[in-house]
Amino acid sequence: MSGRSGEAPPDPEPLAVPVLDSHTHLDVQGGDPAAALARAAAVGVTRVVQVGCDVPSSTWAADLAAAHPGVAATVAIHPNDVPALEDLDGALAEIEKLASRPEVRGIGETGLDFYRTGPEGIAAQEESFRAHIAIAKRSGKALVIHDRDAHEDVFRVLSSEGAPEKVVFHCYSGDEAMARRCADAGYVMSFAGTLTFKNAQNLRDAAAVAPRDLLLVETDGPFLTPMPYRGRPNAPYLIPLIVRALAEVRGDDIDELSAALWATGERVFGPWG
Repeated sequence: MSGRSGEAPPDPEPLAVPVLDSHTHLDVQGGDPAAALARAAAVGVTRVVQVGCDVPSSTWAADLAAAHPGVAATVAIHPNDVPALEDLDGALAEIEKLASRPEVRGIGETGLDFYRTGPEGIAAQEESFRAHIAIAKRSGKALVIHDRDAHEDVFRVLSSEGAPEKVVFHCYSGDEAMARRCADAGYVMSFAGTLTFKNAQNLRDAAAVAPRDLLLVETDGPFLTPMPYRGRPNAPYLIPLIVRALAEVRGDDIDELSAALWATGERVFGPWG
């Protein structure tokens, strides 16, 4: 799923109405984050959510957000990293400390991943997911969910723990039926470049029925670069490609959709910048 090889795609046509990249990894992308943010802003992507996956990257995310008004941070231990941790409780304590910082606007990415983690790691993942849900509720911040091949179990844990007020399914990977289920629960669905992949009709079907006020877009950069640049490096400046694909799938006016995405971003992550 990596998109880190090859030449960076060209800048897309700018959007007339600004939007945000709701989930990216500038630390993994490398280079100068300020330059990446400026390149994104030049095409209408004026806000970015930098996502943490462990204590060091979560600290990096919070520090970046503190230094750049257009950045918000999320903090968490990624589910795939949990089974190998020697001190999960200690790591979670550090995440909760970071969650108190004002530039941190979400707890994630957390959740369940049954694709990369075998059965022996599931119990640890679920323990961590439940702890992150509790941190999100105590901090009053959005829960950003990583859900890969684990839809039913993610819903089960959310139901048993009681979901926070704001829940985002990052890199939404479900079908139309799951989109309706998310809508009924008020969960936000964030669509990535996978929406443009030929084999992803299930995502297009889901995007078509999802309520507009429960939509976000993301790059998950440097991964999941949208077509026609799949396999090349992804970054926040490519969000306009995803916005236009989403508008086409839904039959939405691009400017109206962009405004709705912005409003949802503010509702989920709060105003900043």
